Amino acid sequence: MHEQLPDICRVLVIDDEAVIREGMRRILEGNAVQVESVASGRAAIEKIQVKDFDVVITDLKMPGMDGLEVLSAIKILQPGVPVIIITGYATVDTAVEAMKSGAFDYIAKPFAPEQIIEKVKKAIATKSAIAENNRLKKEVQTHHGFDNFIGESPEMQKVYHRIMQVAPTESTVLITGESGTGKELVARSIHGKSNRHEHPFVAVDCTALAENLLESELFGHVKGSFTGAVQSKAGLFKVADGGTLFLDEISNISLTTQAKLLRVLQERVVTPIGDIRPIPIDIRLIASTNKNLGTMVAEGTFRDDLLFRINVIPVNLPPLRERIGDIPLLLDHFLTKFCEDMDKEICALAPDALSLLENYPFPGNVRELENIIERSVVLCEGNLINRCDMELLYEKEESYAAQGFIPKSLEELKEAKRHLREQAVEPIEKAFVMSALKRNNWNISQAAEETGMLRTNFHALIKKLGISVKDEQKHHL
Repeated sequence: MHEQLPDICRVLVIDDEAVIREGMRRILEGNAVQVESVASGRAAIEKIQVKDFDVVITDLKMPGMDGLEVLSAIKILQPGVPVIIITGYATVDTAVEAMKSGAFDYIAKPFAPEQIIEKVKKAIATKSAIAENNRLKKEVQTHHGFDNFIGESPEMQKVYHRIMQVAPTESTVLITGESGTGKELVARSIHGKSNRHEHPFVAVDCTALAENLLESELFGHVKGSFTGAVQSKAGLFKVADGGTLFLDEISNISLTTQAKLLRVLQERVVTPIGDIRPIPIDIRLIASTNKNLGTMVAEGTFRDDLLFRINVIPVNLPPLRERIGDIPLLLDHFLTKFCEDMDKEICALAPDALSLLENYPFPGNVRELENIIERSVVLCEGNLINRCDMELLYEKEESYAAQGFIPKSLEELKEAKRHLREQAVEPIEKAFVMSALKRNNWNISQAAEETGMLRTNFHALIKKLGISVKDEQKHHL
C-alpha cells in the first residue's frame, strides 16, 4: 500500500500517450489526488488558464508544443506551480536543462509508482512551504504593529518575521538590544505564539537578586538548607515546567550560577539547594541581554559554552534612533493611551515639541519615549503639548552634572544611566564605584553588597573602568 499524500491536491498530467496518462491517474488517485489529463501542450495551456493546479506533470517530447514550451507558459500563467518533467533515458540531459529553466524535478522512463508518489509529495511540500513563506512576508509587510509592538519600519518587520519563524519551534532564543527596546515583549510574543502558550511564562530579572537568592529562586531549596529557609520552595525552573522561562539580563549572573545553569540546560534536570534528588524539567529557555556577551567571554566574565548553548536563535532589537520612521506611530499610540487613562483632551504636539523629538537620540529608546509622552500629558494644561511640557532627560543630565550627583545604589545608578548619553555614563559609574569603596573601607564585597550588586558584577565594573583598588586606597590614606 502506498503512503498517502498530505491532503487533497490537484495534478494535471500532460502526455500524448494514453497509457501514460491512465497509468498516472491510477497511481495518484489512490493517494488523495484529483487527476486531470490532456494529450497536448496546447490543451494543457487552455486548462491552466481556467483552473488552478498544485502540480503539473508533463512529457518532455510531444508533437506540437513540447514540455519545455509548456514549462515556459506555466511559469507565466501559474508561477507557483511545480512542474515535473517525464523523460526517456536518451533525453535526461534535456530534462536537467529544463530544471535549470524552472522545472521542479524530472522522472525517467520507465518509472515505478513509488517514484511518482514521492516526486509529487516533494513538489506539494515545496509549494506549501513557498506559499507559507510568501504569506508570512505579506502579513509582516502589512503590520503597523505586532502584538504589543508599534512600528512598521523595515527594521521592525525583520523582528516580527523572526518571531513568527522561531515561535513554533523549541529552539533557545537570545534577545539582544539596548535597555528600553522591548526585549521582554519579544519573549512574551514568542511564548504566546508557541505550542507552550497554555503553560506558564515565567520572567526572572537577573539584576534584581543577589547571587544566593537568584540560585534559590531558579533552582529551589529544601527546608533548612540555609539560614532563612524555613520551608521548602520550588524553583522557577519547576514553576515554568511545560512553559517558557525568560532570563532577563542573563549577563548579570555570576560564573558559579552560570555553571549550574549550563548543567540544567544540558541535563534538563534541577537539583534544589540542599537536596540530592534531581527533578526533571520541561522548559523552553529565552534569555536577553543589553551587553555584548562575546566581549564578556573574552574578558572571562561569561562562559563561552553557556553562550553557545543560549545563542541558538538570535533576535536583535534595533534602538529607536535606528527606526525613526516609527516615532510618529509611537507618538500617536502613547498620546492616545495616556489621554484616555487621564481623561484629557490633548489633540497633538506643538511644532516646537515635535522638532525637539525629531532631533532627540532617545538613549532610553521606546521606554523613554513612552515616559516623555506620559509626563507631557500630565504636565500639559491645554490641548497642545508644548516644548516646556516635556522636560527631556538630557536636561536632567545637565542637572546631574550641576548637582555633582553620585548614585549610592544599583537602582540609583540604573535610573541615572537612563538619563545619560553614552559619553556621560562612565564618569558617573566611576563616581558610583569610588564612593561605594570609600564608604566600605575599600572592601569590594561589602561595597557590592551595600549597593545591591553581585560581587562579580561589581568587580567587572571596577575592571571596565580601569580602577586599581590598591592604588586608590593608598592615594586616599
